[in-house]
Amino acid sequence: MNLDVSFRHRFGDFALEIAFTVQRTGVTALFGPSGAGKTTVLNAIAGLLNPDEGRIAIGERVLFDSKAGIWLPPRQRGIGYVFQDARLFPHLDVERNLRFGWRRAYKRLPESEVARILKLLGLTSLLRRRPGNLSGGEKARVALGRALLAAPDILLLDEPLAALDLGRKAEILPYLERVRDQATLPILYVSHSLDEVSRLAQEMIVIKDGRVALSGAASDVLTDLRLPDYTGGSPYGAMIETEVSRHASDEGLTRLAFPGGELLVPLLSEAEGTRLRTRIRAEDVMIALEKPNAISANNLLPVTISQLRESTPAHVDVRLLCGPTPIVARITRSSCARLRLHPGQRAFAVVKSVTLAPQTG
Repeated sequence: MNLDVSFRHRFGDFALEIAFTVQRTGVTALFGPSGAGKTTVLNAIAGLLNPDEGRIAIGERVLFDSKAGIWLPPRQRGIGYVFQDARLFPHLDVERNLRFGWRRAYKRLPESEVARILKLLGLTSLLRRRPGNLSGGEKARVALGRALLAAPDILLLDEPLAALDLGRKAEILPYLERVRDQATLPILYVSHSLDEVSRLAQEMIVIKDGRVALSGAASDVLTDLRLPDYTGGSPYGAMIETEVSRHASDEGLTRLAFPGGELLVPLLSEAEGTRLRTRIRAEDVMIALEKPNAISANNLLPVTISQLRESTPAHVDVRLLCGPTPIVARITRSSCARLRLHPGQRAFAVVKSVTLAPQTG
C-alpha cells in the first residue's frame, strides 16, 4: 500500500515543499536537523495540519487534495500516531489507555489480535498500572500499542525515543524492530539520530530546509558522500545486512555473509542463519592498492572505488563498492594523493574485526 505525499505549506518566512512516495511496508525514516519540517510532514499526513496546496493519499484512498476540495478529519484517516511525549491519559491505567485506541478504530481488531499486540510489545504485565508508575520506555511501548490497536493503515512515529536515555532506548529498540518485522503496514519514523535510523529503517528520506534533499534505500543514503552536508558531521559509514554463516570458536570469530563478501567479527552467540545489521564506520576503513599479506586485520575486502569527495581541508571521503554493497572510508588528503585514488580503481578495504559490532535487525 503506497503512501503518496506532495504538498506545499508556508509558515511566515519558512516554506515547506515536500514530495515523496513510500512504496513498501516496514520503516521509512524521515531524517534531518531540528526545524527541517519533519514533524510538520507527519502532522499533514495525520490531518493535524491542512496544507496550503497538494495531495496526500494512502493507496487509492485520498486523505487530502486541495484541487478536489478533499480533507478528511484525523479520525477518518486510519492513521496511528505516536508522539515524542507518549501522551498517555494519566487517570487511566494501561489497559484503558490501550483500549482507547481500540474502541475508536474505524475497523476494530478482534481480541486475538489485541492479545498478539500486547505480547509483541511486552505489555501484559503492565495492564493495571497507571502512566505515572511507568518508566519512559514502558510509556513509549504503551503509546505504540495504543496506535497499533487503532488498526491503522500506516503508522507515524515522531521521535519516540528522543526523551529517553541510552538505557531506555536500548530497552525499546528491540520492540520497534519486532513491530517493523511483524506489522504489515508502512511505518514513517521521524528522527535526527543516524544510529536509530540505521538500526530500524529500510528506506530513508533526508529533509533539509523544508525540501527532500536525499532519498532511497537506507544503505545507499547512509553511504552517500553528500550526507555530511545535511548532518554537519563526518560520514556515517555503512550499515550492512549480514547473516551469521559460521562460528569459528577455536579462533574466537564469527563469519558474517553479505552480498559481495564475508566479514569476520568477534565470536557471537547468535545461531547460524541469524540476520544482523553490521556497521562499518568510515574512520575504521583503510584502503590498500595491493592485498596486504602481513597484517593483523582480518577483513580484507576487494572493492572498487566509485566516488571521492574532499570533505574537509584534511580529509577525503571515498565510496567503495564490495560487489553491490557500498562502504565509505574517510582518509587523509595526503593518503589519497599518495595512492593516486580515482573512480574505477580496484583496491582492498581493510577493516579490523574488533571495530565491528553487529546488531539484531
